[in-house]
Amino acid sequence: MNRIDQLFQNKPKDILNVYCTAGYPSLNDTVAIVEALQQSGADMVELGMPFSDPLADGPVIQESSTRAIKNGMRISVLFEQLKGLRSKVSIPLVLMGYMNPVMQFGVENFLQKCAETGVDGLILPDLPMDEYESQYKPLFEKYGLHNIFLVTPETNEARIRRIDGVSNGFVYAVSSSSTTGKDKDMSHQEAYFQRLKAMNLRNPVLIGFGIKDSKTFREACRHSNGAIIGSAFVKAIENSANLQATVKEFVAGIKS
Repeated sequence: MNRIDQLFQNKPKDILNVYCTAGYPSLNDTVAIVEALQQSGADMVELGMPFSDPLADGPVIQESSTRAIKNGMRISVLFEQLKGLRSKVSIPLVLMGYMNPVMQFGVENFLQKCAETGVDGLILPDLPMDEYESQYKPLFEKYGLHNIFLVTPETNEARIRRIDGVSNGFVYAVSSSSTTGKDKDMSHQEAYFQRLKAMNLRNPVLIGFGIKDSKTFREACRHSNGAIIGSAFVKAIENSANLQATVKEFVAGIKS
């Protein structure tokens, strides 16, 4: 069974998924951060593959991407770093990125490397659902990888149900239609979250964009199976002198 499915089977609520950019703050910090997140109590890690034109990312994650690229992070380097990860890390690992570098690497080659290094799922915001179904779904299944699609407050019910049917692992519910990291009042999205909950989707739902502290995390968990924290974590580790301590303190603060 895929590790994402195992996680939701064992812990259906209050899932903490933390996003960090691969190769940030320094090129070789990737694995140490994933390990520290597991040790600190994160349930899942979403690793961002840096890209020069990230359409869904706000300024904090864009800047971390730029820095990681300058550090020398590439998909080939990331897979090299992830090689021994599964001997130390057991929580699910999701890669988030964009289709351009994946296609340059070769889609099947990329998916095969994901499977070999213990990646459990992918979030590719610019991969159209029709294209995924017609071209890539059999390859994802061949390598045992979940593909996770995003829904927004503007997504209509028919499309949400179709996304739920095509997605595996979980549905990523974007809390608003802006980019990541914007300050958002979660209470304004109450009707949207309730609408999602009432649909009794096949997949668990994780809420992302604007989750930054214990309050917003709890609010998101009230309406879903858990939440994804990105920009706040990337900001927290930016100038850390002791990554392990910073990660531990950050996760403890979210779960308090």
